[in-house]
Order: sequence, then structure tokens, then C-alpha cells
Amino acid sequence: MVAKKKFLIKTNSTGNILKDQLIQLIEESINQLKQHGILTEDCAGEIIIERTRDKSHGDFACNIAMRLAKPAKINPRELANKIIANINNPELIEKIEIAGPGFINFTLAEGALLPLIPAVIDAGTEYGRSAIGKKQKIQIEFVSANPTGPLHVGHGRGAAYGAVVANLLEAVGYEVSKEYYVNDAGRQMEILAASVWLRYLELCGEQVTFPSNGYKGDYVIDIAKGLFEKHGTEYHVAFEQVIAHVAADESTDKSTGDKEAHIDGIISNAKTLLPATHYHSIFGAGLNNILDDIREDLAEFGVTFDRWFSERSLMDSNDIKSAIDKLRANNMVYEKDGALWFRSTHFNDEKDRVMVRDNGQSTYFASDIAYHNNKFNRGFEKCLDIWGADHHGYVSRVKGAIQALGMNSDKLDVLLVQFAVLYRKGQKISMSTRSGQFVTLRELREEVGNDAARFFYVMRKCEQHLDFDLDLAKSRSNENPVYYIQYAHARICSVFKELGEKSLTYNKQIAEENLTQLTNAHEKDLLTTISRFPEIVTSAAINYEPHQIPYYLRELANDFHTYYNAHKFIVDDEKLRNPRLYLISATRQVLYNGLTLIGVSAPEAM
Repeated sequence: MVAKKKFLIKTNSTGNILKDQLIQLIEESINQLKQHGILTEDCAGEIIIERTRDKSHGDFACNIAMRLAKPAKINPRELANKIIANINNPELIEKIEIAGPGFINFTLAEGALLPLIPAVIDAGTEYGRSAIGKKQKIQIEFVSANPTGPLHVGHGRGAAYGAVVANLLEAVGYEVSKEYYVNDAGRQMEILAASVWLRYLELCGEQVTFPSNGYKGDYVIDIAKGLFEKHGTEYHVAFEQVIAHVAADESTDKSTGDKEAHIDGIISNAKTLLPATHYHSIFGAGLNNILDDIREDLAEFGVTFDRWFSERSLMDSNDIKSAIDKLRANNMVYEKDGALWFRSTHFNDEKDRVMVRDNGQSTYFASDIAYHNNKFNRGFEKCLDIWGADHHGYVSRVKGAIQALGMNSDKLDVLLVQFAVLYRKGQKISMSTRSGQFVTLRELREEVGNDAARFFYVMRKCEQHLDFDLDLAKSRSNENPVYYIQYAHARICSVFKELGEKSLTYNKQIAEENLTQLTNAHEKDLLTTISRFPEIVTSAAINYEPHQIPYYLRELANDFHTYYNAHKFIVDDEKLRNPRLYLISATRQVLYNGLTLIGVSAPEAM
């Protein structure tokens, strides 16, 4: 598996209120040390605050003293002492200790988390978001399935994963452009066109022996019907002419058959027998029908793109030729056996790769090189490709091509999404694409709903296989994680609805004046979990790990349900009722924000 590159983020803004306060206190202390000549003005380092793994070491730890010790020429523990001597905030910090070689450990004061509640409420949908990306331009290309058939459940996982990564990066301040690369050129599209035409000829009354490697799905027949309804028999040619001088198909003559030569012969004859306008009409019918279906399917799934980039546009704009010329100038291509080859072995590929075949046609690889050259020429500071796991061997040669073009290949990150396997009643559902026997994304969404599909798709790391349990995804039980989390949100909404039914009120001012009433362990646990949300969002974004959000939301929902089962919120004492309602209102906001990031709804009733 290809190692994932990660953004190198240097910032003093974490998006976490508590961490930001601690960072500010440390910054102020270091500035005082500089004013007194203990530290020089050029003595600088990134202040990193981390949660401690062991509660006996406090709540947060910082290693800034060890990082500054060498340039300051001061013992780390001594420097740590000097830093903490200037820090005094009893409302936030109960205790500061120096541990090990110079770690500064902070124990929060009782009630330090309480101001988080109004902060979450005031921030609303912005809570958890930050500006660490500093508006750097990132392009994410995902799905990019060949428009030769409907999207299947495997494409759905890439769609959900890519969309959530884009949401997360936008949430932490990156300027994200989402792109779908349309493979509307090349052999697979010509096989689709031939398949549509053959089904069309059947409607014209021809007895067609359909090629074993044509596209057999019912959608091809539907496209052919549309073509026939619009054009009648205008594109009719006798089937004998279609297969004249075509190599025998392996399905009819296994001893001499060549199914690839057979379908290629049909394609060649189609181009010869049909006027160019007729062939392009058939080709376009296949492409446009399927592409429209893909667009609609993804939009209904909550996945949209800023740009649909046509592979054919690379040819029309001479981008492929320009990329090849650039590689030739850099001595990265050579001619052999009438073809043009890229020196892929220079970049740890197992063999060199053809860019232009001996018949003068460019390959998919040539298009991909030109496409990536086009991306970086548009000024993106980072490009992220999300591909299927079967593209593993393709990564090194694409990154090598970027390097051969004279660009920094580290600016491209490639993530490989493993397959999704469907299970019903414990039994695996088998699928194959060319035969047309597969479960479409639309069928999955219709069965389990968009919310469950989106949630289950991002529950695992992209490099892990996903076993999608259809029965679990549809169940209304605590074992179904999406139901469990949505139920927490709906349950909070029902509390406020019940409040009105009992003619009681919720008063935010009274809540803020009595936050110190929130003292039990369940309330502290809930506040601690709420405080972690910005860290989770940042970590999920910069590591391209959407699964962190579902795991976090499950934990938050569990904290809420536990609190709900242990305590009453609607009590007569308004000085207790209002702070508790304030806390669960903040919880509801975080649940909503997290669910929104992964494209899942937050229902008010279930």
C-alpha cells in the first residue's frame, strides 16, 4: 500500500478553545522572557499542545521548553520553570507540573470546560471549523468512473470518501476544487458504442450474436431503444456486414477465436459502414445517457463536483501533445517498434510504458500525464487523486511522470479505496460489471437510504476492505451506528419539545448564570468529548481519514445517551434545568456539525 502524504501544518490556531487559550498563555510568557533578555528575539518554535494519554500527567502537555532549550542554551527543565513562572490563570489551570526532560503538564481547573457551552452555541455551525489551511488551493479528483454503465456500490464508496475528505479540508480552511475526470475517449467508450449499436440493430430486426465482451446491461438496451425511437432505422446495417471479415469470437470458435480482435473488428466496421455523423450520434447517445445518469445519481447522493473534466478536451486542446513534447525535451521518452515509450523504469516502475501506439493513437497513460500536467498548470498547491485499489501499480508511474515533467511529485497524493462487499443475511452478494450483474449505487441507496450508505461507506479507513451489512444498515437499533447517533440528536430535540408541552421554559441567561450546577461525572464526560471535536475535525482532514468523524460521533452519542438515562433534564428547579438544557443543546449542535461533515442528516424526530 502506498504511504499517504500528510500536510505539514504550522499554526498556533488549533480551532480548540482550550488549546488556543493555553497556547496564548505560553506565547505571552515567552514574550516576557524575551523582554527580560532570557530568550533572544529570534528564538522561536511552534507551540504544540497535546492531550495527555495518562490522566495522572494532567489534561494537556507541551514540549516547547525542550524545543527552545538548544537555541536558548538553557536546560529544558530550567526553561520550563521560567515559562510557567509567568503563567497565572486560576480559572483555566489548577496545576502546572514539569515532567521528564522538560514537558509542561497542565491540569485544568474545576469548571474550566464550562465556558465551552456558550462558545459552542455562539459558534453554531462554525464550531469545529478552523483556518489552518490558509486558503491553500487543493484539487480533489474522485469517482471518475468510466461512463460505460451506472455507478455500482464500489464507486459509491469512492464517492462518499472523496466528498467527505473535501468537506473536511474545506472545514479547516483549504480552498477545495472537486473534479470528476470523464474518460470519454478510448477503447472502452468505443466498445460501449458498438454495444449500443448492436442492441439497436436487434430492434431493427437483425439476428445479432452479441459479443461476449460487449456491455450487456439492461441500460444498454434502454439507450438503444431511445436511439431507435428517435432515428428509426436510419442507422440500420445488415448484421452480416457488421461482422464481415471480423475475427471469430471466442464464444463461437474457441479454438481460433479472439474476443478482443472480434470486438475491435466490429468497432472498425461500424466506423466504416456508418457515416461519421451517425457513428458520433451513437457514441454520444451512449456517453451522454450514462453521464447524465451518473450526475443525477451522485447529486441524489449528495455528491457534487465543481468541474467535469473531459479526457477528449486534452486532445482538442493539444494538451497531450504539449506534455509529450515536454517529456521529449527532458529526454524521458523514446521510440521503439513504431511506438513512443515513457521511461517509467527510471521511477521504480517494473517496465517502461507506451504513450503513443504504433497506430498513432495515444494511450490512457498519455492522457493521465497530460491531465496532471493540466492540473498543476492551473495553480493548485496540492492535488489529491482518489482511485480504486486496483490502480495500485499505477501510482508510481504517474508520480514519476510528474517528476519527469519537471514538477514536484510530492504535490500529488494518491489514496486507494478498497472494495466494498455487500452482505445480506450473512451471505456475500456476488457481482461482476461487464456482464451487467452488479448492484448499482442507486439500488443500494433505495434499499438502505442515503444516510446509512454515506455513513457506512466512511466508517473504515480507505485502505481497509469494507463489509457492508445491509441488514444492519436498515435496522433501527443501537447496534446500527448511524441510527444510534441520529437518535441522540432526535432525542435532544424531543426534550425541548416536551419542555413546551409541560409549559416550562428554557432561559439561556439563567443557564449561563448557573453553569456551575453542572458538576456530575456524566456532564464532565460530555463536556470533555465536546471539547475534542475541533481536534478530531483537524486530524481527520489533514490525514485524509473521514472515519474519525463517525467514531467520534458514536462516542459523543454514547456520552449523551448515558447522561440521558442517568439524569432528568426537565426538572422544576430552573437553576438546574436550564444549564442542563444548555449542555444538551451544545451537544445537539456538535452532533449536527459532525453529521453534516459526512453528509448525513440530523433528524429532529425518529
